[in-house]
Amino acid sequence: MKKFLAQSYLWLLLLILYSPIVIIAIFSFTEAKVMGNWSGLSFRLYSNLFNGQISNSLVRAVENTLSIGILSAIFSTILGSIAAVGIHNLRGWKKKSITLLNDIPMLNPDIITGISLFILFVAVGARQGYITVLLAHISFCTPYVVLSVMPKIRQMNPNTYEAALDLGATPSQALRKVILPQIRPGMISGFILAFTLSIDDFAVTLFTKGNQGLETLSTYIYADARKGGLTPELRPLMTIIFLTVLFLLVIINIRNSRLTKK
Repeated sequence: MKKFLAQSYLWLLLLILYSPIVIIAIFSFTEAKVMGNWSGLSFRLYSNLFNGQISNSLVRAVENTLSIGILSAIFSTILGSIAAVGIHNLRGWKKKSITLLNDIPMLNPDIITGISLFILFVAVGARQGYITVLLAHISFCTPYVVLSVMPKIRQMNPNTYEAALDLGATPSQALRKVILPQIRPGMISGFILAFTLSIDDFAVTLFTKGNQGLETLSTYIYADARKGGLTPELRPLMTIIFLTVLFLLVIINIRNSRLTKK
């Protein structure tokens, strides 16, 4: 009975989490402007999405979301990987202190992070727009990359780096040819996690985008919803994004399971 109740509770949680996404996916195959009204099976919304029959503001929002997501993931992966190597080489209270400071942004509410970065950009006189949003995304994505890379560094043999130096490799060569290949799975996981967090973010983007007309997908949906409804083409777009992220996660899990077996 305990096992049955535990499994039922788990399936109930999964149903609550994923049923809204399933509903969006179902109603992406109908032309009804209001979600909930089924007007027959149709692929017109997908056709509008791929044929460019959508508003220019939505196109720009998608472009900004993808470009900021990719750039922030690249920079945060580089910074986070370097930081993880540095933290691993620290000892004592210094290592504990830096690890604690790295964990704070992940536990901090997004709205606090957004307000803090907004005050910072105002204090330094930075013009808010694309660059400030990109810097903000890099700042809150980097700790997650550190968290993804650290376990791979702990699994390394600490003697391989010193052995490479003893065999004539320079520190940069040992970093590229010894350390990076071993922590690459963690870097890939951190990159995908940072990209997902970036395209998902709303609060930080809202506080740091300024009033220059910059829109990402999350802020566009928020503004569109305040007008009284959502653009119908958002339904197939959300479905495609969800399936893409799901596909990436499946690939990562399969790859990690194969590496674990080896």
